[in-house]
Amino acid sequence: YFFQIFDAFKSRLHDSNSKVNQAALEAMHRMIPLLKDNLSPVINMVIPALVDNNLNSKNPGIYEAATNVIQALCQHLDNYLLLQPFCTKAQFLSGKAKQDMTEKLA
Repeated sequence: YFFQIFDAFKSRLHDSNSKVNQAALEAMHRMIPLLKDNLSPVINMVIPALVDNNLNSKNPGIYEAATNVIQALCQHLDNYLLLQPFCTKAQFLSGKAKQDMTEKLA
């Protein structure tokens, strides 16, 4: 069920409605401390959905919510779980998102 829930949830992280997108990011931020390393099976699905559009968003609310989620991931998950997906994203992103992911990797 965990995969099914996050498979449905990840599309909200890409939603074209900015209010839905921001609400999903804020919900994700609240879920991370509760789920912690239990997110490991879905982390490779969640990080691309989280990072791709949201870290380069011109909407300040979406950008802030996305950076808060990234920060929560770094605080509550084993860094080993984040290394591969963060490296992959940093390699292929551009702009502010690339800078943010590179700083998190450092």
